[in-house]
Amino acid sequence: ALAAERTRPATHFSGTVHRVIAAVPGAVTLYDQNSDDSGVGVISTHFDDDFDSNDGYGADDFIVPAGHKWKIKEVEVAGAYGCPGCDGGPASSESVFFYKDRKGLPGKLIAECGAIKGQDNQGSFAIRLPKSCKVTLKGGKAYWVSVVATMSFNCCGEWNWETRNSQIENPAAWENPNRGDCRSWDVMTSCIGNYGEGPDFMFALKGADIVGED
Repeated sequence: ALAAERTRPATHFSGTVHRVIAAVPGAVTLYDQNSDDSGVGVISTHFDDDFDSNDGYGADDFIVPAGHKWKIKEVEVAGAYGCPGCDGGPASSESVFFYKDRKGLPGKLIAECGAIKGQDNQGSFAIRLPKSCKVTLKGGKAYWVSVVATMSFNCCGEWNWETRNSQIENPAAWENPNRGDCRSWDVMTSCIGNYGEGPDFMFALKGADIVGED
């Protein structure tokens, strides 16, 4: 019965999300939609046990302004753990992915920063990208960021990425590559159904802004 419940993404309805803010020294806030909390989170988790068929991944888009070049050094997200009958968490690690835009959905993968242990405040992460994972984004283009927690469901439940009430640019995307209707990227709210979630995810990007370069 539990496996059947996982065929649709889990949500949580916590009243408080505990954010964590811990920028890399010298980094500036490049982009911020880590606000306007809807109170509902959507699963964005890679399960490293026998629940891996229920993996679900979220992504959201942003635009680098023309005349700028962004070097991403940290990603901050608001979220919360869910676990039937337990407190949930922690994640064993987090992974951050960056994609080009393709017709309003994530397209070609351009960077994968995996197995990072970010600062964790009850499911809200400040994820500092390692120097080995360089993410430089050109101006005048749209990109997508995806944050996925790696967890064992049997021990620790799942991670839910908090959604926001308002939408910026395209609506957030979601996929469950192993089962269900959204095996490739599609509009998150269409994949999820109506659980009260907002149209976008909560996240912020920090790093270096190089003005005068595209």
